Formats: sequence, structure tokens, C-alpha cells
Amino acid sequence: MTDTTDSSDPQSEPGKSEPKVSTRPSDGPAGESPEGPGEPEATAEPKKKSALREMAILAVIAVVLYYVMLTFVARPYLIPSESMEPTLHGCTGCVGDRIMVDKVTYRFGSPQPGDVIVFKGPPSWNAGYKSIRSSNTALRWVQNALSFIGFVPPDENDLVKRVIAVGGQTVQCRADTGLTVNGKPLKEPFLDPATMMADPAVYPCLGSEFGPVNVPAGRLWVMGDNRTHSADSRAHCTSVPADALKGILCTGDPTSGTVPVSNVIGKARFIVWPPSRWGGVGSVNPQQGQ
Repeated sequence: MTDTTDSSDPQSEPGKSEPKVSTRPSDGPAGESPEGPGEPEATAEPKKKSALREMAILAVIAVVLYYVMLTFVARPYLIPSESMEPTLHGCTGCVGDRIMVDKVTYRFGSPQPGDVIVFKGPPSWNAGYKSIRSSNTALRWVQNALSFIGFVPPDENDLVKRVIAVGGQTVQCRADTGLTVNGKPLKEPFLDPATMMADPAVYPCLGSEFGPVNVPAGRLWVMGDNRTHSADSRAHCTSVPADALKGILCTGDPTSGTVPVSNVIGKARFIVWPPSRWGGVGSVNPQQGQ
């Protein structure tokens, strides 16, 4: 009889294989990488840099869009003087109205009588103009930055007036007729006797008599609503000496007293500051009913 013994070799049993031992380091707690807890922080750092880069790009885009808007669409302006009272409040050395000026309208049309416009003063209107910026470089930079958003007047002779007559029209003022365009009297509800400290019914010209001025094509005759406190077209015109001796101004070359349409920056649309003054800037045509 032959003795038989069970084989201890696992290979002798079909369908079974030798268990393998892994040489990889064992994983840590669930969700933790084998490299240890330092990896999530390394991943967060690039994400943080990416977010900062996106914010910087968005800031640059916002500045560019704002610059484009100020250049081509609209821009805020500070009213620095009282020449347009009571329509627009302003005074030298105090807080005046901030207005939003529409730069688009006149790309498709021309200024009309009654429009309140912002324009660059012609060369003859700049005599005696002095920079309003500080001599300190840092302070001047701050002033220019604030001017960019309308909190400080621009360092240029930009003016705000109302259009009274346009190219091809004749404007004049006499004590017996008052202010007229093409010989017809104007209706000016924006004039306030209390503001001007003079009643148009008593002093029709609210100053010296002037004209007739034949406004050249492509130019404008402009005046302030605060007629007795406004250095407007009347203050920059030339006069024939004989007429000047009679107290009648603006009878000479009409060019110096009028404003080129090309100098117009835009149309005053809204008062945006202070909040108590929010509202539109009306374009009241003084020639209505003619």
C-alpha cells in the first residue's frame, strides 16, 4: 500500500495564484493624497493667482470702457461759475452742479436755439485765462484724476452757455425792443429777475445794447441765463468805434463774438450731483412762436 499526503504547494491547486504584496505606500485617511497634506495648498495657490489675474483684467477693461464713454458718449462736468443760474448752480470756490454732457447728439445734428451746450472757448475767449491746477506735482495729478470723473473742473477754458442764435440768423438788442432774433422778440422763461438782480421788463438788454450781429454759417451766438453775470458772446465781440461811443456793442466782425460749432463738446442733459438737484437740463427754445 502506498501512503498519500496533501500537497502544501499552492501552485499545485488549479485556479489559485500566489498573493502579491504591494510596494506602494499605503494611502492615508480618505481624501488625503499619498504626498501628504501639503498638496491642496499648492493647488490653491495657482487658483488664487488666476482669480487675481482675472480681477486685474476686468479692472483694465472697465477703465478702457469708461475712457471710451468719456471720449465718445458722455462726460461729467463741474459748473464752476454762476453764469447759468438758476438753470445750473455754480460759483467760484464752492460746490456747483455736476452735469452729464451728451457727446452723441451733435454727431448727427447741430446745436439748436435753446440748447445748453458745453464748448471750448475760442482763442479770443481765452485771453487772461489762468491754469486752475496746483503747482505741486502730486496735487496736480490728483486734481487731473478728479477732473476725469467730473469732481474738479477741467484745466481748460470749457464754458457752459445757452444757444440764442445759429448761423444765418441776426441777433440784436435795443432798449425799446429787447433781445430779438431776425427782428422778432424772444421768450426766455429761464431768466430770473431775482438771480440777475435786474428786471428784463425794466432793463430789456440786461446790459449794453448790441448788434445787429449776423451770425456766420457754422457758428453760434451764446448767452448765459444769468444775463448780468455772464461773460458770453457780448463780452468777446468787436464794435465799430462810432457805435461804441453811442453805447452800442458788437457791430464789428461777428467772428470773435461767436462760437464755432466745431468747438462744441456736447449738450448738457442731466444734473447728476448733488442729489437734491437731480433732473434734466431743459432746452427751451427762446424763438418759439416766431
